[in-house]
Amino acid sequence: MPSILLHVVPASLYALLGVYFWRSRWHEAALNPKRGLQPWERIVLLGALALQGIGLFRELFPQEGMRFGFSYALALMFWLALLFYWIESIYARIEGLHMIGLPLAAVCALLPLAFPGQHTLAHLDSPMFRAHFLMAMLAYSLFTLAALHALLMAAAEKRLHRGRLSRALANLPPLLTMEALLFRLILIAFILLTLTLASGILFSEALFGRPLVFDHKTVFAIASWLIFAALLAGRRLYGWRGRTALRWTLAGFVALMLAYVGTRFVLEVILSRG
Repeated sequence: MPSILLHVVPASLYALLGVYFWRSRWHEAALNPKRGLQPWERIVLLGALALQGIGLFRELFPQEGMRFGFSYALALMFWLALLFYWIESIYARIEGLHMIGLPLAAVCALLPLAFPGQHTLAHLDSPMFRAHFLMAMLAYSLFTLAALHALLMAAAEKRLHRGRLSRALANLPPLLTMEALLFRLILIAFILLTLTLASGILFSEALFGRPLVFDHKTVFAIASWLIFAALLAGRRLYGWRGRTALRWTLAGFVALMLAYVGTRFVLEVILSRG
């Protein structure tokens, strides 16, 4: 299959599924209540994920090594986030995330066509670098899923406090259940982010061929780690929840996005550097 179709076809399927879920889950929730993904919906979503995964693998791992850029980072993050959602939805009821995640995944799947700029990553033959990169992308994707979850909770909580819970939001799990899932995602992602930062700081010379440099990427990554550390500590010690937890979650996610995606966007698009 041509490479362009491996972007366009998954993006189209994500968009069509998003429209379908809106009509069948939210817009008509009171008339036609459904829970979880139906078997055929799972198959279609898995097919879209498989096609996009093939396309990402082809373009990220050419014969000469590995190429990466901000558009591919976003596409890979949302691909992994949807994959985690697909797996997690087998075991837990997490209604509503697909309504936010699918449209964003559709846009991000097309980004590499609009912004194909990539730079070649060095030290790809190093097992330590591969482990570092894998942990970083897994952490990014889980934090992405957590941020989408936080936005959904914020919308539900706002409507609940106003006493105007729509049919769509009324179909969501209880807020306490959603909150428990949110902190489970954050805890797993935080452990991965900790391992990523620790490996980058302790083994910078072996990973990147140079001593650790406190550039924008490093500063924002550490800031994100501190925000999520404070959130988890506040949850443990002071029982933080509700709007406080949601604000800290979104603040940490924004800092994390600025760490790599923001830096690469400035270099590739604004400054036109590889």
